Amino acid sequence: MKVLLTKDVYKLGRAGDIKKVADGYGRNYLIPQGLAVLATPGALKQVEYIRKSANAKRDLLNRELSGLAEQLKALQLSFGVRAGETGKLYGSVTTQMISDSIKEKIGVDIDKRQIEAQPIRNLGEHKVIVRLTVDLMPEINIIVHREGESIETIQSTSDELESTETGTEDSELAGVINTEDSTSDSETSEITNEE
Repeated sequence: MKVLLTKDVYKLGRAGDIKKVADGYGRNYLIPQGLAVLATPGALKQVEYIRKSANAKRDLLNRELSGLAEQLKALQLSFGVRAGETGKLYGSVTTQMISDSIKEKIGVDIDKRQIEAQPIRNLGEHKVIVRLTVDLMPEINIIVHREGESIETIQSTSDELESTETGTEDSELAGVINTEDSTSDSETSEITNEE
């Protein structure tokens, strides 16, 4: 089934696009929700008008929500949860919990379906994308820590882990380079001795 999108549809296309979709998706969701119309010859004549009006609406919406996007980028959420010894949570941090926390912090109601994340089931730092519009998708930093622990403790622990990991990699790399240099020196001395 070919449809003409009248509004932007996430992961499908922008308003004014002609898309081929499954019959059930078009008939049961897109058309009844007013997101698309059948791609008939009469509807195809309206493509330019739909694109222009959608671009104007999209630009206006992007300008209005750009301030909110900046607030969300600067936002850092922390969740104190119960977790096992290995860092696995007893339960998870869901998109609904993230949405409620955003509303509590900055007073903006964001639907949980606008937050793109699987339920978080491990301790540590996580990045979550909030889909405000098709073009505006700020990323939020989320820190999941054990109940009773402070966030500074977690950040210092993660910094120490990163520094030890990079230090180990650097020393291993230096060892490999030194080994290669010593083999090339011994090969050169053998060649000169043979001559």
